[in-house]
Amino acid sequence: MNLAERLGSETPLVGMVHLPALPGAPRYEGSREAIRERALTDAEALCEGGVDALLVENFGDAPFYPEEVPAHVVAEMTAVARELALAVDSPWGVNVLRNDARAALSVAAAAGGSFVRVNVHAGARVTDQGLIEGRAHETLRLCERVDADVAILADVAVKHSAPAAEREVEAVVADLVERGLADGLVVSGAATGQPADSDHLTAVLEARDDVAPDLPVLVGSGVTAGNVAGILDRADGAIVGTALKRDGETTEPVDPDRVQALVEAARGW
Repeated sequence: MNLAERLGSETPLVGMVHLPALPGAPRYEGSREAIRERALTDAEALCEGGVDALLVENFGDAPFYPEEVPAHVVAEMTAVARELALAVDSPWGVNVLRNDARAALSVAAAAGGSFVRVNVHAGARVTDQGLIEGRAHETLRLCERVDADVAILADVAVKHSAPAAEREVEAVVADLVERGLADGLVVSGAATGQPADSDHLTAVLEARDDVAPDLPVLVGSGVTAGNVAGILDRADGAIVGTALKRDGETTEPVDPDRVQALVEAARGW
């Protein structure tokens, strides 16, 4: 699977569309229309600013279900994603927090998405939702059942988590690629908006080179206009959220000026 085609570039910049709290979540503010308007406004600002792809996520739904989300969450995300797909030309993907890969695949397949992000695709991580176990065996088989031509971006040591047992990075990466059949890897920092550890990124890149040199590695947090050029000198792409928001606050709307600054820094314009 050519992930560059799925993400619109050989070194893709993926902009986050953080959905406000959906119906049923504690912070839901009572308006589906407001959620859709916010998603479309953010998506259009990201695309007009020059990002290559979008990643839709139910960021406002904290506290998150550990794995399977209710049907109404899938329905709401599918409805928003379909409107987004009709409004912009850029490729887009889905992440259903905390770790519902089946829901993400279903949304992407139904609404025309190109990829999904899976926080724990293989192995297990200790999180604020408890112990989360990867379900690569279910995810890959679901792709076949629902005819989902969707790429899987799998996190390596995802943010807001700790290992259930210590393992070498080389073994984790090999399992994600060779046994989990991931199409790409994501490296993030300890928490939302925090930069990825440089040594950890190096270890993942070296492990990737040993098992699948052509498999892309994206940095998934802490990317800013100040560091994006250096990150893209090492990694194959970046997923950016917080740095593109007004005042650098994750829950704020996308700031077009910040998008432009990051894209210009990344592309050397």
